[in-house]
This record gives sequence, structure tokens and C-alpha cells, in this order.
Amino acid sequence: MTDLKRYIRDVPDFPQKGIVFRDIAPLLREHFAPTIDALGALLPAERWQSIDAVAGIESRGFILAAALAMQHGKGFVPIRKKGKLPPPVVDRPYALEYGSGVLEMQRGNGTLVLVDDVLATGGTLRAAADLCTDAGYEVAGLIALIDLKLIPRFEWRGQVAVSVIEYV
Repeated sequence: MTDLKRYIRDVPDFPQKGIVFRDIAPLLREHFAPTIDALGALLPAERWQSIDAVAGIESRGFILAAALAMQHGKGFVPIRKKGKLPPPVVDRPYALEYGSGVLEMQRGNGTLVLVDDVLATGGTLRAAADLCTDAGYEVAGLIALIDLKLIPRFEWRGQVAVSVIEYV
């Protein structure tokens, strides 16, 4: 498999001083299909059979989740920042390594896999997983393209997040 990590560009001091932003745009431009294949391979085929939808966290998580949903013949569920979805919605506040925010989604049901681009401190992924259950879904998997390893291991309700690329 192609070394996908080498296509990620580090952008120092973005979006603020002291943060190193991992820009996945070059990766998606040069190796989109292999990236989606690698993400899909993080869960066994039999697990994908029991999944109804793939949820993606705004905004880069949308790209990855929508492609995974298409690849596996599943529905796509958007998790958006506050004020971006028409009501009624369920919301959940969360903390970032450089601020805070609120995530929203519409109610639904079924089993889903939750996808985001980067796992840093786990605040966004934890809030999104809690939000999914609040909205009526069962979360059956947690996937991140990149794990920055700012925490030793992200776990939510006994499930460990899996990733394609790790920064150690």
C-alpha cells in the first residue's frame, strides 16, 4: 500500500499559534481511492454487513464518511456544527484543543459507523458518539483517518477508535 502519511502536509501555527494542522487535501487529491480503501479495511467485512449508515463529522469527516458509505452501499448521516441543519435537531457541546463548539444532527435510528478526519484529544469524537446515541442511533465503530496520539488510546463505551495513520 502507498505510504499515505507522506501526502499529508503539516501547516504550523494554523488555525492559531502552537497548533500544527494536518492538511489532508494533498492526500485526497493524489490518493483518494486508496485512502478510502484503507479506511474501509479498518472494519472487517462482516461488521460492515450490520451497518446501516456512516456518519461523518463536519467538515473533512463528511468527505471520508460519504465515500465510505458509497463504497459499502450504506446511507450517509451528517453531523454538523450548530445552526447548519434545519430543525428539529439534537445537539451536544464539545471541547477542542483550541476552543469549543456544538455539534448537531437530526434524529434517526439504526446502526452506524462514526468517521472523522483527525483524532486529537478525543473531545469531538466523544461528543459525536454521544450525540449519535442521543439522536437514536447505535454506534458500532469509530474511525479516524489520522490519530495524533495526543492521548494513548481513545475508547468510548468499550469501543476503541481505529485509524489509518498515526503520529507518534
